[in-house]
Amino acid sequence: MNIKSVVVGGAGFIGSHLSRALLDKKHDVHIIDNLSRGKKENVPQGTTFYEIDAQDTAALTKIFAGATYVFHMAALPRVQYSIEHPLETNHNNVCSTVSVLAAAKEAKVTRVVYAASSSYYGNTDSLFLKEDMPARTMSPYALQKHIGELYCRLFSDIYQLPTVSLRYFNVYGPGMFDDGAYPLVIDKFIQQRQKGLPLSITGDGTQARDFTHVHDVVRANILAAESANVGNGEVLNIGTGKKISVNAIAAMIGGATEHIAPRIEPHDTLADNSLAKELLNWEPTITLEEGVAEMKQLSGIV
Repeated sequence: MNIKSVVVGGAGFIGSHLSRALLDKKHDVHIIDNLSRGKKENVPQGTTFYEIDAQDTAALTKIFAGATYVFHMAALPRVQYSIEHPLETNHNNVCSTVSVLAAAKEAKVTRVVYAASSSYYGNTDSLFLKEDMPARTMSPYALQKHIGELYCRLFSDIYQLPTVSLRYFNVYGPGMFDDGAYPLVIDKFIQQRQKGLPLSITGDGTQARDFTHVHDVVRANILAAESANVGNGEVLNIGTGKKISVNAIAAMIGGATEHIAPRIEPHDTLADNSLAKELLNWEPTITLEEGVAEMKQLSGIV
């Protein structure tokens, strides 16, 4: 029989890519999404789709029955949105994670892989961000994602539910295009370039990020699900170990630029990915130059 995998938030950017990869591995893929952020057209053919909220624990428990892997990708994303809507994002992001874990425990799921965030680290003087560094969260979103990590470890410790959390570093790639108010920087710049607008750089543009291609993130999720080296609530950085400034990203996209007011955000992010290499045998394979060139081509930008 095919392995049953459930992707919570599978109609979103990363979740839909993961669902396709699991289909390619001949898994029986089930997708749960309330479509508050995900889109129905993102749901791959060949999957079983449920339009329900991740906080419906009873419904989740039924769907999780017989599942080997559950990937919890659902969240109300974006740092700035959480700053403006702390109650809404806390209720959604924390309660849905507890619901997923409780349902997985009841359904005796083999492993839960949780999508965590590098926003955990905030501002720090360290060059590389390592998993055992203390949290310095700078937004409700960062705190909510960290609480999810703690709940995963707690469910592993108390209920022996195998879990692993992956701290994503600035995921980008095909299909990320966001028509909402808070697109990520590469997406925002490409949209502005398509419309003939100047690229709006927040602050002085020297802030730097570790950008990770969605295909590398998907591969990390599958390795985390299958690896015998994790499952006890571990937290792993999923990033390239390289950083680039927002100004340099703008230069890659091309076109005129303008500077707008700074916002609350860490100045730099840079992953120490040695633990993921050690435990999952994972390392990135797609360079930022390759990834941005692909997105420009798909967007019709010369």
